[in-house]
Amino acid sequence: MQIESIELKDFRNYEYLKTDFYDGVNLIYGDNAQGKTNILEAIYIAATTRSHRGARDEELIRSEDFYDTPDGLVNEKDAHIKLFVKKKHFTDRIDVHLKKNRPKGFAVNGIPLRKLSDIFGVLQVIFFCPEDLDIIRRGPGVRRHFLDMDISRMNGIYLKSLIDYNKILDSRNKILKSIAFKEKTSDRETLEILDIQLVKYGAEVISTRSDYIKSLKDKTKEIHGSLSGGKEELQIIYEPSVLPEDFTEGLEKSLAKDLRSGQTCLGPHRDDFTFLINGKDIRKFGSQGQKRTAALALKLAEIDITAAVTGEPPVLLLDDVFSELDRSRQEYLLGRIGTLQTFITCTGNDDILKSKIKVDGIFNVSNGKVTKET
Repeated sequence: MQIESIELKDFRNYEYLKTDFYDGVNLIYGDNAQGKTNILEAIYIAATTRSHRGARDEELIRSEDFYDTPDGLVNEKDAHIKLFVKKKHFTDRIDVHLKKNRPKGFAVNGIPLRKLSDIFGVLQVIFFCPEDLDIIRRGPGVRRHFLDMDISRMNGIYLKSLIDYNKILDSRNKILKSIAFKEKTSDRETLEILDIQLVKYGAEVISTRSDYIKSLKDKTKEIHGSLSGGKEELQIIYEPSVLPEDFTEGLEKSLAKDLRSGQTCLGPHRDDFTFLINGKDIRKFGSQGQKRTAALALKLAEIDITAAVTGEPPVLLLDDVFSELDRSRQEYLLGRIGTLQTFITCTGNDDILKSKIKVDGIFNVSNGKVTKET
């Protein structure tokens, strides 16, 4: 699949932008803080409903005109994103409406989506930025988020199970707090009902994660072996909080602890996975270079798995990643792009890009204005 064009209105620092893209490599360059990453962010939002930077909707809306309220200044504008996505046999139009103090809206081919989760799979993107090192070096929550987003964009059944699990988990935690304060018999009965549902959806989440990590482990190991010249072996080890067959008994055993803490202490919301190089945890013992190589292998594995599962290659978004990679890793990454439509942001028309890959389109970004150079 390829993104044919993008249109932005009052998004970030863009008052208005409309431009076509090339099917191959699109190089977007300019000084820092001019709006390069904002274009990639808009694409990512259209594909996943979320900013890769974790920004709130109101932070995405261009701010110039304000009006006074008793609570302070408020921006009255909305923001719009429109993409045309070309696939094998048809073209989809994705419209995103970002609003102040109201839920965002999505439409595909002019038809509003009832659930935001329905946008998953319409546009497949792989986003790689320097912050992806956080997948390895930060806490379990970052890795779970990566895993959930990666599986959800290819597996609608998993996404539904995950949403249902989180709803039940939230209800269970509220009941736990209620029991601690009130000790109502009815609350105990409600808890038993919730536990049955929690195990049902939680087991589905754990099983799907386990299967996906097996695929991810094999592909990442292969790519990492090439990156390291066969000198290092990368392993990914899934560390579920509980196995599906032990979930019911585990909840019973942890009930007293759950009541004391007012939260559910067991389940896929506590899962993690570990990266090992030659048997050692690289979070604790790996160098920065090893962490960068592992993160790169992880992203490249996502590309191969997405193409295999969906039958179409994803769109690749590379946000200033070349500043974080040495020459050999840069060359390996560029060599793996192949026929993917790729968006690359950088601060200059770098020599490595001109010498190692055919750039199909060059775009200069300056103060929210985009000039197509080729």
